[in-house]
Amino acid sequence: MVRNAILGLGIIVLLAGVVNCAEPNAAPAKKKPEVIQWVEVDGQKWMVHDEKRPMAPVVTSGEASCDDKVGTAPSDAIVLFDGNDLSKWESAKKPGQPAPWKMGEGYFETVKDAGFIRTKQKFGSCQLHIEFATPEKVMGNSQGRGNSGVFLMDMYEVQVLDNYNNKTYTDGQCGALYGRNPPLVNVCRKPGEWQTYDIIFHQPTFKNGKVDRKARFTVFQNGVLIQDNVELQGGTNWIGPHEVTDYVPHEDKRPLSLQDHGNPVKFRNIWVRELKD
Repeated sequence: MVRNAILGLGIIVLLAGVVNCAEPNAAPAKKKPEVIQWVEVDGQKWMVHDEKRPMAPVVTSGEASCDDKVGTAPSDAIVLFDGNDLSKWESAKKPGQPAPWKMGEGYFETVKDAGFIRTKQKFGSCQLHIEFATPEKVMGNSQGRGNSGVFLMDMYEVQVLDNYNNKTYTDGQCGALYGRNPPLVNVCRKPGEWQTYDIIFHQPTFKNGKVDRKARFTVFQNGVLIQDNVELQGGTNWIGPHEVTDYVPHEDKRPLSLQDHGNPVKFRNIWVRELKD
């Protein structure tokens, strides 16, 4: 009797062990998803699908450019160059003086040793559209070939360079955040052909003399994503063969500027849309 009782108890323990071994493979109990009825945007709460929530403002999109036709800006954009004059730009060397670059038919062009030009109006976070063409006649190599730059807030550079079959250091090629972040791909067109940058820029912020939020860049070149929401780790100004600047505290709004690097580079169809942070 005692032996049978012990044997029966052992079988129960063994079965319990088998059951316990099976438990990890059991399907987890399904939980009901959390129900969200309210969302908060820009500090204001709205009920989901609330018909009282304001509709997005209506904006008429512009037309895209092609080689022989200049596109148009969206209806809410600030046009910085429409092909007629440089009245919205000034000399960076001599603030208040006219931009000393050369006007062409529907475009303007850098002038060697004339220095940077910059917008009279100042901007922070923005969407910037700009078109450029490096010289059709190829001269020079590496950084000496079709070199210019687009500077957001007069400080943070998206490099312009003729990189069509032109080798250079990768963080200085066309589309790079200069000295910091190479482009994802090289989509440069042939020398002399018009190219586009569409740049989404979120400005840095500063607190107690230090960067509090770093700048972010998304860049499309010729419709192809080349910088994907990149957090810029510091400044982009060249100060030596292997040195760039760090962040330096500055105002909330500064001019956009274009670089004279001694090469004849053309620009056209420039517009900007200001963005909220």
